[in-house]
Parts: sequence; structure tokens; C-alpha cells
Amino acid sequence: MAKRINIIPDEMRVIHERFNYIPAVRVGDVVHIAGQVGRDGDLNVVEGKEAQITQAFENLGIVLRAAGCGFEDVVDMITYHTDMRDLQLFMQVKDRYMVKDFPAWTGIGTTALAMPGLEVEIKATAIVPD
Repeated sequence: MAKRINIIPDEMRVIHERFNYIPAVRVGDVVHIAGQVGRDGDLNVVEGKEAQITQAFENLGIVLRAAGCGFEDVVDMITYHTDMRDLQLFMQVKDRYMVKDFPAWTGIGTTALAMPGLEVEIKATAIVPD
């Protein structure tokens, strides 16, 4: 049986300690990544839509690297948007990070996310490369 390994990057210690939040869990070669949002290491929401989307991808990258993966290893991505009219902007930012081996992707509209002011959340699954 594969064992569970919690992935907690140093940059996310504050949120882990405050909320018992686990950014990712690795089971075998599969990494299940919790929703990443546009907040900094001190849990401040980043201002501006593009900046917030960019920060969410930066946070996703931090977790991926801590798990031994890169953006090309993401096989499934679910994104949550408080305004689906921002989808084009989201895709422009996404394409800066995901340039090959695109994941299966589902985008979902929602009325609110975990913290006031958040506009996007990215949940992903990655496979650790050989």
C-alpha cells in the first residue's frame, strides 16, 4: 500500500500552522494539490485580477516544486472563478506557466472563495516524473 506524504513548502508554513492546511498530499506517484489562491505567504490577498491570478500560479508552482514536479506534470486542473468574464485573462496568465503537456481542465463559476476578495482558486493533480 502506498503511503501518504504531506507536502508543506516553507513558504506555506503560516497557513499550515494557522489553519492545519496541507497544500498537497502525495500518495505513490500522484500529488493531490489543494486549491491555490492569490495570497502571499502572510495570507494577504493580492490586489488586482491579473496579479492575483499570477500569484495563484506562483503558489501552485511552489507546491509543485516541493513535490518534485513542474507545471508539465499537472494532469488535471479545476479552477474556480468568482467572475467567469475573467476567463480570457485567466487563460492568458495560465499560458505563461503551462506551455506544453496541458492538463485536463474544468473551470467552475462560484459566488465566493475562502477569503474575502479572492477571485480565483486553482486545484490540481500532478504525477511525479520518473
